Amino acid sequence: MNAQANIQASLPKQVKIVEVGPRDGLQNEKETISAEVKIELVNRLTNAGFVNIEAASFVSPKWVPQMATSTEVMAGITRKAGVIYSALTPNMKGFESALLASADEVVIFSSASEAFAQKNINCSIAESIERFRDVAAAAKQHGLRLRGSISCAFGCPYQGEVTPEQVADVVKLMRDLGCDEIDIADTIGVGTPRHVQTVMQLVAQEFPIAQISGHFHDTYGQALANIYASMEVGVSIFHSSVAGLGGCPYAKGATGNVATEDVLFMMQGLGIHTGVDLNQVVDAGQFISQHLGRKAVSRAGNAIAAKRLA
Repeated sequence: MNAQANIQASLPKQVKIVEVGPRDGLQNEKETISAEVKIELVNRLTNAGFVNIEAASFVSPKWVPQMATSTEVMAGITRKAGVIYSALTPNMKGFESALLASADEVVIFSSASEAFAQKNINCSIAESIERFRDVAAAAKQHGLRLRGSISCAFGCPYQGEVTPEQVADVVKLMRDLGCDEIDIADTIGVGTPRHVQTVMQLVAQEFPIAQISGHFHDTYGQALANIYASMEVGVSIFHSSVAGLGGCPYAKGATGNVATEDVLFMMQGLGIHTGVDLNQVVDAGQFISQHLGRKAVSRAGNAIAAKRLA
């Protein structure tokens, strides 16, 4: 076996891309985006071939005004069989709204950093898990998928270093709640490939690696490298945001999620199957960027769009 074949053998043949743009990507936009535009975006992403789209957030509009139209969005999208439409649910009130909106998956969230948990959700990590116990039980009772998301898994804007052991401890708590999938999130984008591999290998001792996902921000330009490093140790689920939308309101300096177009371009080059049409995602990225009045934060997306005009 030659060197090229050895490298290819260490990577998955297929990955799942969870598109988080409609929720995580848009939630911090200051200008109100209409439900119609959000519905159009989700429909475009559905048509592009994603099997999991984070479409809504049932948090208080007081805290996240942009997500106030989530019920309308979930009612208006054209659903496709086999596609999981996810919603963030911070409590039982949020869960009940998600249930009425026919969400396929509910997302609960904590942090690997105590300081960030206090800033983001005003409680300790242990308290956040207790808050979600009823949500987790209700999700199981109603046959919904349950996804857990762990913020600041590679560093925190308030406490600095976060150890791999701290991340693994929260993974165990999420596992015991019954999560079907757990996101390891680099909220401030400070992770680097070797660090990422160390964390992923450790958490895989507590939860099946096939159900662990990487959620990387590109603050320091490391997101694609971190995705590649994660694949080398067996991770095959990744989050990305069309046009590179998004950030975190509680993490100073945290720029957007890695752009979906860039991830797809890399996967295409590696011969890894995603089931997603890159050209349609580029169109969706240009669509939402035009509505936001700015250029997409995606090198691949902008290059492909420019090439069409040449």
